[in-house]
Formats: sequence, structure tokens, C-alpha cells
Amino acid sequence: MSDIKYEMVCCIVNAGFSDLVMDAARSEGAGGGTVLHARGTANKEAEAIFQITIQPDKDIVMMIVPAKIKDNVLHAIYQRAGLDTNGQGIAFSLPVSKTAGIGRKPKEKKD
Repeated sequence: MSDIKYEMVCCIVNAGFSDLVMDAARSEGAGGGTVLHARGTANKEAEAIFQITIQPDKDIVMMIVPAKIKDNVLHAIYQRAGLDTNGQGIAFSLPVSKTAGIGRKPKEKKD
């Protein structure tokens, strides 16, 4: 059995669709996430292969989720913001080998 407790789920969507991604992830138990604004570099060849128009402005949504819900989170994101939607998103996960500050209460400061 793997000792990986968390996974980072990353989703790249058209700009303006990050709330849709977070709503989908939260519906499966994810907490918060971080959104980065980016610009894609896809070319006309990629548009022809996927048969979609690629919007250059993107949102990248990153969140750390418990490994046991990762598949459900990815599936929910795909259903609501995948390539066949207006969000035209792709999502993937990466194992997180170490974390700090997740699942623990901050220590109280002593006066």
C-alpha cells in the first residue's frame, strides 16, 4: 500500500472557469485551491487534432486533496469543466510525498 496521503490535483481551463472547477472539486470533498492566471501556447495543429478552438488565456487551479478522494475529484472536474465543455479543461494529479500545515491546527503562541 502506498504511503502517499495527499495528491495535488491540477486543472488548466479557459480563463473564467476556475470557480466551476472548484465547485466540482468541493462537491467531492476538496477544500480550497489556488488559482494562477496563465497564457497557453497551443498552436493551430493542436486545435485541428482536438477539433476545438483554443483560447490562449487560462486559469490553472491547484489543490491538495486526500489521495482517497482524488479519483472522484478528477471525475467531477472532467464532467463539469472537461474538454467537451466551455471550460475546455484538462486535469491531472501528482503524488505529494510531504506536506506541512495540512490537517493540523496551528500551535498557539506562548506569551
